[in-house]
Amino acid sequence: MCSPQESGMKAVGVRMVTRSRSRGPAAGPRWVGEDAVRLRMGEAAAEGRKSCSPVKRPRKTQRLKVAYEAPGGEKGEGTEPLVAPGWEPPDWRKQLENIRAMRSGRDAPVDQLGAEHCYDPSAPPKVRRYQVLLSLMLSSQTKDQVTAGAMQRLRAHGLTVDSILQMDDSTLGTLIYPVGFWRSKVKYIKQTSAILQQCYGGDIPASVPELVALPGVGPKMAHLAMAVAWGTVSGIAVDTHVHRIAGRLKWTKKATKSPEKTRAALEEWLPRELWSEINGLLVGFGQQTCLPIRPRCQACLNRTLCPAARGL
Repeated sequence: MCSPQESGMKAVGVRMVTRSRSRGPAAGPRWVGEDAVRLRMGEAAAEGRKSCSPVKRPRKTQRLKVAYEAPGGEKGEGTEPLVAPGWEPPDWRKQLENIRAMRSGRDAPVDQLGAEHCYDPSAPPKVRRYQVLLSLMLSSQTKDQVTAGAMQRLRAHGLTVDSILQMDDSTLGTLIYPVGFWRSKVKYIKQTSAILQQCYGGDIPASVPELVALPGVGPKMAHLAMAVAWGTVSGIAVDTHVHRIAGRLKWTKKATKSPEKTRAALEEWLPRELWSEINGLLVGFGQQTCLPIRPRCQACLNRTLCPAARGL
């Protein structure tokens, strides 16, 4: 960097060299007239003040706006820029269509014995919601047939918050046996029922964070409770079936190690209008065709589209 005076001196110097060259190699510099006066003035000014370099202001960065146009269209006035599409699995729409076709009979255990079929439809709304939550708590690590049997026995004894809190642990254990981890579930059901009575007037919470804060209630149960009990789609309910099938079809951008990781990965790309359908659809598909061990790939319409069936 240099001062304006120094810039003037350089400019004069350039003119001197140019003129001296025009006279030939043997000629010396030519100091005459206006050039000499300007040089002396520049030197005097430079001696009278301190040299300072002007601050160079940074240039503003301009953002480049990129608009994506629809195929075959021309961009004009009033045209809304299209958002670039994110990641989605190849062939997922065709795979989903095939699963719907295979599940058209709706004859899997989940279709007859799922949480939406375990409550007493004649009970008051608050009691129905409580029964939905209890059926979901019992269903963890348990087949639908076993869960449905336990719910029938509980309802025969009057399945309400008050009746459960008045029931001793031994009786409750006998009624829910042989659901998976039934001893732990006796404790969780009693603790959760006490919280519902004290904090929610015997009803269940209407949000996922409050539901998962209850003893024995996980994210899958919370999202299903929101859908079945409150009629609200809060997220994708992912159990072991959905987790397994999503992995086999490579419906996640990278491999996931838990149902909750799978849920987050699916929600990144799966259209929200499909969230309420995907659990029941894939659970029944997992119960009938895409079994945990020895899946029935030869009977599956996705056998040529499924990466797992193709050994990919």
